[in-house]
Amino acid sequence: MNVLIIGAAGKVGRLVVDKLSRTAYTPVAMVRSKKQKEMFEKQGVTAVMGDLEKDFESAYADVDAVIFAAGSGQDTGAEMTIIIDQEGAIKAVDRAVHFGVQRFVMLSSMAADRPEAGSREIKHYLFAKHRADEYLKKSGVPYTIVRPGPLTSEAGTGKVFLNEHVNGGNSISRDDVASVLVEALMQPKAENRSFDVVEGDTLVEDLFRH
Repeated sequence: MNVLIIGAAGKVGRLVVDKLSRTAYTPVAMVRSKKQKEMFEKQGVTAVMGDLEKDFESAYADVDAVIFAAGSGQDTGAEMTIIIDQEGAIKAVDRAVHFGVQRFVMLSSMAADRPEAGSREIKHYLFAKHRADEYLKKSGVPYTIVRPGPLTSEAGTGKVFLNEHVNGGNSISRDDVASVLVEALMQPKAENRSFDVVEGDTLVEDLFRH
């Protein structure tokens, strides 16, 4: 199965590519620059050009599944958040529908399912994520939506707490988030479900076994 990772050059995206490379799945890294493309190809990873602000339809050639890990970043304003996190994600879903993609895993954010409860500083971000998530749910593409708590750069523990809703703002490492995204892709029991995830005591490989 060929898996297109949108946002492959980002912090979580790179971890997803690395973890997928160790499975039976084949990662296809979508990147915006030739330098990024060369970086992945030197690692033996297939890379394709695509830009969420422009056209990226060609990136979907021979793709069976998508992991959307792109984000505008904390240093950009509300306008870029709408362009990337909302409209970029919606376009990615549209192309998944058009090309008959079998699975779509969305990296969202905790509280995106209740954006009105967010603080003023991040409310626009949560609403953008919310709109993209809801669009995916209604698309007909089999999906999983993963909503992590605040992200850290610490080494992953391989253990998390995952539930439909998690009360509290516990953090989680990007490494563990990437592991959850990959595991969600591989497990049928994660299909058409949405989850919050933070650090915890459950092994990632056991999350969807019961």
